[in-house]
Amino acid sequence: MKILIKIIFLNILLFNNCIANSTENYFDEAVEKYNLKDYKKSKFLFQRNIVFNPKDADSYLYLAKIYKSEENQNEEEKNLNTTLLLQPNNEEAIYMLIEINLDKSNFSEANQLLKKFETVCQNFCSKKKQVKKDLQNLEAKNENKQ
Repeated sequence: MKILIKIIFLNILLFNNCIANSTENYFDEAVEKYNLKDYKKSKFLFQRNIVFNPKDADSYLYLAKIYKSEENQNEEEKNLNTTLLLQPNNEEAIYMLIEINLDKSNFSEANQLLKKFETVCQNFCSKKKQVKKDLQNLEAKNENKQ
């Protein structure tokens, strides 16, 4: 009986290890396909990775980038919001959402996101000046229309 329990336990460990390795492979392979601009295959692999690892914020971020390249702003925004739900300080996702809100002329939301962006930025800080400039230009255009 003890031997049977040990065999079952080892099989469970091996099975869990195989699943963990396969999900890592989905993500790594998806990133490879993304870098090769094979967005159709990478999208499928990121979505598959999410099935096994639904809290993988990086997969949602990459999906947002793919949807941006496909000019599907609704799906891009959904994936960015999911990324921020899982990683509230993801500066790239915040930056991309700022761009969407500027495109939609949603100045108040863009301003809120910009404040958050300023507190968390590390790699994208150089984009801060451009965002502020774009926001001021769009607000000025909006005021001139009224």
